[in-house]
Amino acid sequence: KTGAAEAVSLVLPNLKGKLTGGAIRVPVCDCSLVDLVAELKNEATEEEINAAIKSAAEGELKGILAYCDEPLVSVDFIGNPHSSIFDALSTKVIDKKLVKVLSWYDNEWGFSNRVLDLIEVMRKKGI
Repeated sequence: KTGAAEAVSLVLPNLKGKLTGGAIRVPVCDCSLVDLVAELKNEATEEEINAAIKSAAEGELKGILAYCDEPLVSVDFIGNPHSSIFDALSTKVIDKKLVKVLSWYDNEWGFSNRVLDLIEVMRKKGI
């Protein structure tokens, strides 16, 4: 069990009761992997899923979400400042509505960068 899955419903209340998660502890330095399987309302292809994530990573989530289409491994993501690095090569769609995606993150560094972002927002608002 992982607290990350529970935290999602705090940020996205419409997902409460619709997802669960687990954590597998492996001997790698501070790099983690989200393995998300979801049943979609509408049909989608791997290309459509990847295009939507890439668009978000280049748009409203730039600097928070990264898009990766290279064959990298966990050690390659250590020190990456993004909260999540989407692994486009791992996207799978089954029966047009069941999707599996993977996303990497540096368990310490990505979080630390979001704290810095928050401090900057507070500074700009004079808080």
